[in-house]
Order: sequence, then C-alpha cells, then structure tokens
Amino acid sequence: MHSRLVAGITVMAVLGFAGGVSAKVSEAEAERLNNELTPIGAERKGNTSGSIPEWTGGMTTLPEGWSPGQVEINPFPEDEPLFVITADNVDIYRDKLSAGHIRMLEQYGPEFVMPVYQTRRTAAFPEDVYEKSRENALTAELLSNGNGVRDTIMTSPFPIPENGLEVIWNHILRYRGEELSFRSASATPQVSGSYNQVVNQYDYFFAYSRRGADLEDIDNKIFYLKTDTISPSSLAGTITLVHETLDQIRSPRLAWRYDAGSRRLRRSPNLAYETDLPNASSLRSVDQKDMYNGAPNQYDWELKGKREMFVPYNAYKLHDGDVRPDDVIRPQHINQQLARYELHRVWVVEAKLRTGISHIYDRRVFYVDEDSWQILATEEYGRDGELWRVSEAHNISYYSEPVFWTTMEMTYDLKAERYYVDGLDSGFPAYDFNPGFRGNQFSASAARRAARR
Repeated sequence: MHSRLVAGITVMAVLGFAGGVSAKVSEAEAERLNNELTPIGAERKGNTSGSIPEWTGGMTTLPEGWSPGQVEINPFPEDEPLFVITADNVDIYRDKLSAGHIRMLEQYGPEFVMPVYQTRRTAAFPEDVYEKSRENALTAELLSNGNGVRDTIMTSPFPIPENGLEVIWNHILRYRGEELSFRSASATPQVSGSYNQVVNQYDYFFAYSRRGADLEDIDNKIFYLKTDTISPSSLAGTITLVHETLDQIRSPRLAWRYDAGSRRLRRSPNLAYETDLPNASSLRSVDQKDMYNGAPNQYDWELKGKREMFVPYNAYKLHDGDVRPDDVIRPQHINQQLARYELHRVWVVEAKLRTGISHIYDRRVFYVDEDSWQILATEEYGRDGELWRVSEAHNISYYSEPVFWTTMEMTYDLKAERYYVDGLDSGFPAYDFNPGFRGNQFSASAARRAARR
C-alpha cells in the first residue's frame, strides 16, 4: 500500500473528513496509471499465489455466437466451481469473506452456499474513458466537506484515492455509458418464497458521461432517469423522474412522481436517504439503489484499505435470457446455484452516521471492486449496532457498450428473513446503450406529456 494512501487513511481515522484533506495527484503519481496501475487505478499484477491473475485489458474480445441486439451470453460456459463455500466449511475461508456473507452462510445454511469460480478480470471500458480517468487524477478535487467534486468529467474522479469519500465518489460517478434503456422486474418474496413482480422500464441519460461535455454544460447533473411502471395493473402508469445532481447540498436531487390514480405529476422531495425505496416492502432504502447513491453528507467515511475477498462477479448465469424469475427466487435468498463468486481485490470503506443525524443505518460497510469502482457487496447495521441487512450486486461486462455494471441486486433482511431483488430481466430485450435520447426528453413537462398519452 503506497504512502499517500496510508497517510490518507491515517487522517481519516483520526479526523473523519472535514474538508481540505483531498487533493489532485502529481504528474508522477498519475504516471502510475500507465505502469503498475490500470487506467482506472487497480493493481495490474495478480496476487502472489496466482489466484488473482494479472489484468490484461479486461474483456475486449466478444464471445462467439453473440451479435448486437442480443442479450449477453456466458463467455465462460465451460467454467465449473473450483469449490463451494458452505456453513460447514466457512471457517476455512473466513479471512476472505465479508461479515455479511459469513452471517448469510451461518443463518441460511445449508441452502445458502457460495460457488467460487476461477477469477476473471473482465472489467473493461472505452479508451477515451481511460484517458479521462488519467485527466481526472490530475485535476479532480472534493468540494468542501466532500459533498461534491470539481474539475472532473465522464468517469470516476479519483483513480488513486486517498480516503473513503473519494472511493464512494468513484462509485457514484463511474462510467456506465452515455445513455441506456432497459426493462426489468423486482420482487420482495415472502418467507415462503411466494412473490409478485413489479416490472419497470428504465431510461437513463448520463449527462456527466456524455462525450464532449464539461461541468458547465451539464448544469450540476450526473444523470436523468425516468422509470415507467408496466405491471402489475394496480401500479401501471406510475412514472418517476429523477434529476441526479453532482453537489446535492448546493442543489438537491430533483424528483417527481406521477400517480396514474390522481393523474398528477408531483414533486417528491423526500426521495432520498433513508426513505423506503418504492415497491420494496420496506426492505431497502432509497440510498441503497445502485448499492449506494446520493449525497454522502450523513456519514463519516473511513477507508480501511484493500482486501482479497470472494465477491459476486461475472453473473452471466443470472443474466441468461432463458433463466426465469421462478428459477431465481427461493425462500429467504436467491437460487445460489445461479450465483458466481470470484476472488478479487476490493477497497473496504466504512461509513459511520454523523452525530445528530437520523438514518435507519448507524453503520455501513462497502466492498468496492478495484477494477471497476462498482460496489459489489455491503453490510448495513441498525441503530442497535447489530448487522441488519446484507446487499449484493451481481455484475457482468456488457458487450454493446464496454461497461461493467449490475445485472441483479438484492438486499437481504436478516431479521425479517425476507429480501428484495431487482434485475429479473429474463424475457425482456437486451439493454440498449444507444437509444438516441435527448436531454429535453427528461424534463418535468416531457414526463407530464408522456403520462397523459
């Protein structure tokens, strides 16, 4: 671990983040992104045992049999688990498991298991994203108290992070394409495993990642998101519109919701932080969507360093177009035979609730992929200090646009013994990373017109 990171961790441990800790890196440090580090800041080399291989560019060759417009197919169909972690053998692997996964194995064994596969460092991004990553390293800085960033664009701002806030901003601002349109379903199964689906259409316009954009152009916006509920009939026609802002303290997130029953588009000022995520049966908060989103001002963030851990990765079985929701959903947790875990290096960030702030989670731990800045797993602790919920993001490398992003997310409530799962997308068209959106399609007036049609 290099000296700048150690110094940053020391400052964070003693002070938390109080502004002014973060700074852009020097030319000499940025040059590391062309040498021992990947363009986005991961360690190029594998580990000493060889169980984590060297990064050689990620998945740059598309698998045979796939063509544009199709759902991604499994590029590793011959892979079999190297071993399976169970409640019976958990002690053998404890040093490479999160506290959340240990608890899941102990509480839900023998049904909950973790099949571990060969580690494949598939995360890859376009070349111009790599170029911007290096530019961001030389210019990006946190705003006062870490509530935003400046002098950054397109992708994660801090490829060589020195504190926990920088790592979280790397996740929030990671490259996910310029725009995206897809349909998927979510569910909150009962303890018995019975469930009903909620199907949504998601349309994203990533202003921050648009090629040629700069901070002045994007009007403090990271992205625009419009969701249309397709089913069940009781919810069909509901529209949610979100304008996600870069500095949410100066300019808070803007959100509107159209209820088909009232036929009115209303502002939703509380669609943030600990508010219940819509249609999640109070099993997930709004700021858990995408594993973490929104202003980070309610927590003190500490970078604990890096660990080698078994984490969800290359979840092509869960993404398979022939895998239906009934194949995925089981009582208390998903069908773990469809899950894939690999050994990867992750950044570990701990968030502790600030004094005087109210949130359902008193402490949170995030495990962030070094190759993509995607949060792969989290632990959420309640006000009593006890582990309450465990969340996972099962990810793939998409083919039509080189991005590494979730295909399925879930939050397990250990007390209720229920869970929320989102990304049940089998039977729906492939993700469209080039739908041809324009920014003005995501205005409140455009949403209102769409709702009335």
